[in-house]
This record gives sequence, C-alpha cells and structure tokens, in this order.
Amino acid sequence: MRRTGTPENMALRRAERWRPPLFTPLDTRRARIIAVVRRFFDLQAGSLWRHLAPVLSGVEGTLADVGCGAQPYRRLVRASTRYVGIDTDRARDHFGYDLPDVRAIRAGERWPLQDGEADVVLATETLEHVPDPNAFLAEAFRVLRPGGQVILTTPFAARWHYIPHDHWRFTPSGLRLLLERVGFERVIVHGRGNELTVACHRILALLWPIMLPQGEDGTPHVRPAGLV
Repeated sequence: MRRTGTPENMALRRAERWRPPLFTPLDTRRARIIAVVRRFFDLQAGSLWRHLAPVLSGVEGTLADVGCGAQPYRRLVRASTRYVGIDTDRARDHFGYDLPDVRAIRAGERWPLQDGEADVVLATETLEHVPDPNAFLAEAFRVLRPGGQVILTTPFAARWHYIPHDHWRFTPSGLRLLLERVGFERVIVHGRGNELTVACHRILALLWPIMLPQGEDGTPHVRPAGLV
C-alpha cells in the first residue's frame, strides 16, 4: 500500500529554501564588476538592464524609484536628474535592503512626494510584492506631473520568491486594466524574453541553489576548505 502524506498548506509557508542573491549598490569598481557578471548569468537581471538602460538615460527632471532596494539602476540615470529612492519601511526585514538615503513609507501611507512632483516613477520587480496594487498605482498617478510616465517591470513566468511577500503575477491585459483604472492612458506593455528564455530561466533556477548554496537565514553558505 502506498503511503500518502498530508499535502502542504502552501498558504501558510513563511520562507523559501533558497533566495536570489541581493543586489548591491554600484558604488565601487568591484560591485560593478560583480554586477556585470551577474547580468551575464542572471537572465532576469540582464534583460532588465538592457531594457531600462536606453529609457532611463533619457530621463530628465525628477525620477522616483519606488521599491528601490539597492538602487541597482540609479547608475543609468543622468547626474543632472533628481533621483528619489523610496521603499517600504519593512525593506530590511522582508527583503534584506537597508540604504541610508531611502525615504521609507508604511503600508497605506502616501508617498513622500507632492502631487505632480515626479516626472517619472520607476518600479522594477516591485508590484508583485505590493499587497494593494490599486493603491500603489493610484499613488504613482498622484505624484506624477501631467504627461509624466510610470515605468513598471514585473515578472510573469518566475519562481515564487521572497515568501510570503510575493503576491501576484500580472498578464498584459491585467496590467492595462489596473493602470487605466487609476487614470493612466497610452498603456504599452512589452515582453522580456520568449519561450526559450523562460526555459533557460527555469533551468538556472534549479542550478543556482547548487552553485550558490545558502544557510537557513538566506546568507551564502561557504564550505570548509578541503570539502567537496
């Protein structure tokens, strides 16, 4: 007789076996070299950089980077552009990020910007972690000047990560519905990758825990010298 165990209640899962390595600020030469290597092997990070580079290099005025984490794309913005980093006050506890020049916001609070203050709102791989996407996008609309632009990136065919703080996957039609509901117009959705890159990403998701093992707290696990 085959034994059958009780299926896991995944709604109660509070952690993951392996977390993606944290991004780091690109303020040293070593950090920049590591970032280049990561973008070569990490398809998600590489595609984001390639898609954002030509867009962010042309931004003028004020750019609000919401859910900025380690601010990995700040280097793509012109020095003359006013950069404002904003993140949740739980960024350190939930995601491991804690930069001193970030404006922290609590759940349900208005963003620390005046109405129409920003020319561009950037939110990279953030919306899936937001419990209330409608409120988030309504705030983006509020802080943008008339004719301003919101630049969103969000995964679709991606592993469940930062458990339990990864809540959503959005289709192009779903993103359009959410954005138009709060007042945005001329919504354009581009895809990053295709069936081949999705397959490669899934293979890498299996290989990363082997190549970069971690301890139970998500920190890199270093094997003692001489052990294989």
